[in-house]
Parts: sequence; structure tokens; C-alpha cells
Amino acid sequence: MTTWSAGRYESVAEHIAPIAARIVAALGPLHGADVIDVACGTGSAALAAAAAGAKVTGVDITPELLAIAAAKPGGDAVRWVAADASATGLPAAEFDAAVSNMGLIFVEPGAMVAELTRLLRPGGVLGFSTWVRAADNPFYNPIVEVLGPPPPAAYGPDQWGEPGTAEARLAGDFTDIHVESGVLTWQFESTEQAMRFLTRESPIHLSILGQLEDGTRSRLLDAFTSAFSAHAGPGGVTFDSPYAVVTAVRR
Repeated sequence: MTTWSAGRYESVAEHIAPIAARIVAALGPLHGADVIDVACGTGSAALAAAAAGAKVTGVDITPELLAIAAAKPGGDAVRWVAADASATGLPAAEFDAAVSNMGLIFVEPGAMVAELTRLLRPGGVLGFSTWVRAADNPFYNPIVEVLGPPPPAAYGPDQWGEPGTAEARLAGDFTDIHVESGVLTWQFESTEQAMRFLTRESPIHLSILGQLEDGTRSRLLDAFTSAFSAHAGPGGVTFDSPYAVVTAVRR
């Protein structure tokens, strides 16, 4: 299991914060609305919703991340709850809107959709982001190159970005399902900075690297270095990651 408190997740959150703002904007006016941010991490979407005038609850399974979120400007306006996103323990039909920025995509989808359905009032709106599988992904391709393709999994963080998956998973309980594409540009000052991000800050990569014996770990680090170097130029290391924002309305 990935330990989200490893490394410095806040660095990841800073990179993807523009997506959180897009999710909140996609839901329309939220002033006075009861909003939940599920698998909120360090709170980018929750804080954006609070800044839009919503009454916000942020839920995450990792207390260390909630502590970082609560200490941010505006963090005292949000109710922070340490709980499993798919079993929050919060009252049913408590919320007008639910958001998640690259969070709920890591949760078993059947349980997650059931919990979102339970938490939202009829007519409540849902908005979340998901990664979209890309042919050129310096964060992922080296893993396949060195370790081989991962075994088939029941779910994964980019499945929500596959055509038809969001519709199939949500259609039973949600209507007006829309999937809008986007591109996030990652920028690092150098290959060395990109490698520091990967080896010291990114929880997912730290989890993978920590499970390997020294020789395999060295080969994987070399593969990551080559992948980042392929995107290096005068302005540093730059590459794009496709993503999607999914919105829907609770039946």
C-alpha cells in the first residue's frame, strides 16, 4: 500500500493545484453550499471551494496530510475529518456537492461511487479529476521498462480517464455525466530537480523504490534520469500529462 505520508505530498499537490481550481469552477456557484472534498490530501480543492463561499468538509485517510491542510491560509474555515473516503461515517445526504482532485481515483470505484451517492443530496453535483493514460509518461514508463508491465488490477488511477469508464461507473446513480479533457504541464529547473522530486517527495515513487533491492533500484533510477533528460531543454525539464475532469449530477 502506498504510504501517502511518505516524502512530501504537498509538493505533488502544489503541481496539481490548478486542476483543483478547474474542478471547483466547473461546478458553478458554490456560495453557501455544503461541499465535501473526498481523499482531499492537503486540501487544494477543499480550500478552493471554501474560498468560493462553500461550507466545506475535507476527508482523507492520512492525518498528516490533514494537518498540513489545516495549517494553510483559510484552513480554519474547513472541517477536516480523518476517514476512509469510501466509508466516511458522515451522515447521508449531507452535501450539495462533492469534489476530489486526483484523490478518489485511488479508491475502489464501486465502494467510492456508493459512498458519493450516499453523501450527496438528490440533485447534488460531483466533480473530480483523473489522470489519462499517455504513451509518453516519464513518471511511469521507466517502471514498465525496468520492472515489466504491472499485473492486471481491478482498478487503477487512470481507468477513470478511459472512454466510457466514467459513464459506466456513474450511470446507475448519476446523470448529466460529462468528461472534459485537459493537459497539465510539469516543469522542473533541471533533470536533477526532477529526480529530487521523484526520490524525496513523490509518495508513490518512494513506495515503489523502497520495495526494490539495490541493483534493481539503481536501474530504475537510471531509467527515470534518462526519461527526464529526454524532456530537458534550455528552460529545464518540461512535459505534459493529460487529465480529465468528470462532472455529474446525483439522481
